[in-house]
Amino acid sequence: MAIALGTLSLQTGCRAEVPWPLWQQYRAKFIEASGRVIDHDPASNERTTSEGMAYGMFFALVVNDRPTFDKLLRWTEDNLAGGDLTARLPAWNWGKSPEGEWKPLDTNSASDADLWMAYDLLEAGRLWKDDRLSKLGDVMLDRIAHSEVVVSPSLGTVLLPGPFGFKPKPNTMILNPSYSPPQVLARLKAEQPSGPWGTALEDLPGLIGAASPSGFVMDWVISGATTAPSGTPAEIAAGATDAKPVGGFESIRVYLWLGMADKATLGVQKSLQYTNGMTHYMDSNVTPPLQVDATGKVLNPDGPVGFSASMIPYLVSLGHKDQANAQATRLAASVDPATGLYGRTPRYYDQNLAMFSTGWGEGRFRFDRDGRLKLKWK
Repeated sequence: MAIALGTLSLQTGCRAEVPWPLWQQYRAKFIEASGRVIDHDPASNERTTSEGMAYGMFFALVVNDRPTFDKLLRWTEDNLAGGDLTARLPAWNWGKSPEGEWKPLDTNSASDADLWMAYDLLEAGRLWKDDRLSKLGDVMLDRIAHSEVVVSPSLGTVLLPGPFGFKPKPNTMILNPSYSPPQVLARLKAEQPSGPWGTALEDLPGLIGAASPSGFVMDWVISGATTAPSGTPAEIAAGATDAKPVGGFESIRVYLWLGMADKATLGVQKSLQYTNGMTHYMDSNVTPPLQVDATGKVLNPDGPVGFSASMIPYLVSLGHKDQANAQATRLAASVDPATGLYGRTPRYYDQNLAMFSTGWGEGRFRFDRDGRLKLKWK
C-alpha cells in the first residue's frame, strides 16, 4: 500500500506506551525488529502464523504501542498478503521451505486470525482515531464474509476455518468452535449490521453445544444435516474413519473467550452452560486436562500452564473464585526468573494465552457487551 505505516505513529499524540512487563518481555523474546512474531517451539521450525501476528497487534493496542502495531501490520501485509491486505487475506503459515526459502508455506488463510486482525484494525482505528485502519478492517471483513462464512444446514451461520479444505462435501463442513470469539463477533455485528456477524453470533451457542456432548468442548466438529464432534481436518481428509474427537489445544480458547466476554454479550451465558463438564472437573482437580474425549474421559490430565491461564477468566465468570485463584497461583509459580515469561522453557502459545488472561485479570482491557475494547490508557 502506498502510505507509509511508520508515519502513522504520530497520530497517537502524546500518550506513551503503558508499562506491561509481560508484553515487553514477550516482545523481546518473540518479535523481531522487522515486526515478525516467531514461534520458537522446536516443532514449529521458527515459523510465523497469522494468528501470532493478530494476537501481537491486539496486545500492542492494549498498551498503546503504536510503533510495534505498525511494524506487525506492515510485516503481515508485505509477507503474508503479497503486499496488499485490501486484495487478499493473509496466508496462515510462513517459514522456511525445504529449498531453504523463507516464504508462505500454505497460502490458505486462517479465519480466526482473520477475524482477530480485522477486529484489531477496527478498534485501533477507533481508539487511535485513524480512519485508514478502520477502513482496512472493513475491507478484511468483506473478504472474510465472502470466502469464510457459510451456512450449515444444522447450525446456521458459521465460520469455516479457512477458504479451502474444510468442505469435504457441498453441504458438509469441518468447523472449529474456538475460531469464533463472541466478543469479536459482537464488535463486527456493530460495525457491519447488514453482514453475517449478527446471525453468526446468534448461532454460536448451537455450535458450542454441538461440540460439547459431555460438557467439554471438542477441538473440531463436522456439520451437515446434523453436527457432531469429529477428528481433525487432516484425519478426515485422509479417510481415517477411526479418528476420535478430542478437546485440547484448540478448544482451550473457547473457555478463555467466553470467560473474558461481557456476560451481556449475546449467547455468552447460554454457551457457558454447555461447558459444565469442565466446570465440574475444575472443582476437584488441580490443573485443567490436556486432552479429553467426547465422552468426557480425560486422556491426559496434565494441561500446560497456558491452559491454567485460560481457566482463570472462565472460572471467575462462573463465580468459582477459589478455583480461579488456584490457577492464578500455578501461573505465578511458573514464571521463569531469567525471562519473566511463563514456563521454564517459555512456549509461544502459553504466553499468548497468559497475556490474554493476565491482561484481562489486571484490568488492562475489558470487552463491553458489543465487543468494544475498554483500555486503561483511554
